[in-house]
Amino acid sequence: MFRQALLFLSLVFTQVQAAEVSAPIAEKIPTKLTKHKDTRIDNYFWMKDKKNPKVIEHLKAENAYTDSVMKDSKDLQEKLYNEMRSRIKEDDQSVPYVERNYLYLTRNFQGKEYPVYYRQKNVPGAKEEQLLDVNEMAKGLDFIHVSFPDFYNDEKTYAYAVDTKGDRVFTIYFKDAETGKTLPQQIEGVTGNFVWAETGKVLFYTKHDPITLRSDKVYRYELEANKSTLVYTEKDEKFEASIGKSLSRDYVYIYNGSTLSSEVMLLSSRDPFGKFKLFSPRKKDQLYSVMDGKDRFYILTNWKAKNFRLMETSQKETAQKNWKDVIAHRPDVFIEEASVFKNYIILSERSNGLTQLNVIKRGENKGTYINFPDPAYSVYSAMNAEYDSNVFRYGFISMNRPASFYDFNCETKESKLLKEKEVPKYDSSQYVSERIFATAKDGVKIPISLVYKKGFKKDGTNPLLVYGYGSYGMSSDPYFSPARVSLLDRGFVYAIIHIRGGAEMGRAWYEDGKFLKKKNTFTDFVAGTEYLVNEKYGNPKKVFANGGSAGGLLMGAVMNLRPDLYTGIVAEVPFVDVVTTMLDSSLPLTTGEYEEWGNPNDKKYYDYMKSYSPYDNVKAVDYPNLFVTTGLNDSQVSFWEPTKWVSKIRDMRTDKSKILMMKIEMDVGHGGKSGRFEYLRDEALQYAFYLNLAGVKQ
Repeated sequence: MFRQALLFLSLVFTQVQAAEVSAPIAEKIPTKLTKHKDTRIDNYFWMKDKKNPKVIEHLKAENAYTDSVMKDSKDLQEKLYNEMRSRIKEDDQSVPYVERNYLYLTRNFQGKEYPVYYRQKNVPGAKEEQLLDVNEMAKGLDFIHVSFPDFYNDEKTYAYAVDTKGDRVFTIYFKDAETGKTLPQQIEGVTGNFVWAETGKVLFYTKHDPITLRSDKVYRYELEANKSTLVYTEKDEKFEASIGKSLSRDYVYIYNGSTLSSEVMLLSSRDPFGKFKLFSPRKKDQLYSVMDGKDRFYILTNWKAKNFRLMETSQKETAQKNWKDVIAHRPDVFIEEASVFKNYIILSERSNGLTQLNVIKRGENKGTYINFPDPAYSVYSAMNAEYDSNVFRYGFISMNRPASFYDFNCETKESKLLKEKEVPKYDSSQYVSERIFATAKDGVKIPISLVYKKGFKKDGTNPLLVYGYGSYGMSSDPYFSPARVSLLDRGFVYAIIHIRGGAEMGRAWYEDGKFLKKKNTFTDFVAGTEYLVNEKYGNPKKVFANGGSAGGLLMGAVMNLRPDLYTGIVAEVPFVDVVTTMLDSSLPLTTGEYEEWGNPNDKKYYDYMKSYSPYDNVKAVDYPNLFVTTGLNDSQVSFWEPTKWVSKIRDMRTDKSKILMMKIEMDVGHGGKSGRFEYLRDEALQYAFYLNLAGVKQ
């Protein structure tokens, strides 16, 4: 055992020593940051200015150093990339879905990074029409994100939104499907969130504040007049405004939402020049959403119902006092979503950490649950665009099964498989999915989803990779990754730890991992990791962790809590300078995040944030091997957070022989590279990082 540990340390040290480029050492320029009579010294505050040539030089130096550290793994990276790509069916298409009189679908082609969008009349033998070829649109660009074409009700004119930087700033374009010509009108600098009214060739869209990127304005756009008119401004800095349309197509709605409260405003989609009517005013700590049922409205709300309930009211009396229960609150069932059709209501419910689909006939309060085969899985509503349909389409995916799409006939109660995503060179029967529970330090049971290759033995010898997120009430549901198979085939066990801060176990699970209870998120992750090691799912000398964005905060926090527990960590676009960011209201997302982390202008939140903020708690300890990623155009977690963090760790850590590197994408944002294949290069680099540290060279 001692010799094995020495060999492992030797491998790590050799790799760092082999780097031909020195690790960049950032200049220290002390900046005093004072709040509540508390002063923090930030030696790297100067890195915030990406217009400073010294900052760009430093980022390029970090990239050069990473390339140098990983140069000996180039062959392995190429092998991994080719493996991952070989599991992607390059010539493929989506399952067509019906909207009005047409079928819509996407196709991917051999060697092409991006989809091509099509439609055809929903009649036998109809000719297929190409709408958009994103591959052509992407020529000369490092990044592109294109929304699915959305048609006006003439089924001739359509709109789509394009982001070419990854900063979530879109331009809306218009095309004529009959001629294939792009219209001269366009709307620049918008969020990409838009809907058509049913008359007048009117489009409603949202725009963000140019500094904070908070979506705060709704506009009405008249296509033929090429004219935009402001119709609503959200003044509360904690709220964002979005636009939507009912499945019935009868209403356009403005949804004003924060983490803790919301309100809805409605407008007849056939009266686009009318005035939006408030459905029910916002109230503190109350959330609701509205679905049109033609003769009534349905409301999904947490009003006097922590795990939400489904209510209804007449079309004319929408005030909260008129709402009546359809599905009452259940303390052990969390209703996440509701879809209302002409004859049926579909509830997406979460019970004991797993999602269930409850199909309810309108007028009856008892439903039918759809059955699923795996112990750990995800299920979700797919493309359901027709209100009158009695068929509900859903997607199913698990840790060892690729995505499958089904149509559920609400009348016969039968599911019909439409397509299982084909994964070349993969046999799901050779991989095992499992669901277990660890115990948190306060006794709470934490779900863990696992996958590994058949034949795995719980003997404590296998490398273990654990993933977590745990914020915003976003559940980290089990999913299949064709790239991940490259780790499983090399003996890795992969685990998702469903920590508090998500909503896997209901709304209380979320509330117990935010504000002044945020540390539960971090200690849950540590407890889950320790349980997996103690149960011999993984070798204690080969334990790895991964998380991104708020999950990157998790990575930074657990590094400070238990630097001894992990061999290597990958932190993607990590939110690590919590206090500084949350004190700067000019930054994107900050004010809206007060209801997630707290407002540090209040001393109790300031003190609590400071006690876990990864950047503020870097200390002179032996940190794990660390690989950090960021994007220069990231509008959600600014590039300077991970850049400063890496610089501070490099300065303070006690063991300089371990890997500490960062990769900066100079042309993209928070989501990384676009395209089907290009992102696999980054996956291959991360996997090579894990495999080298685990002593796996092939």
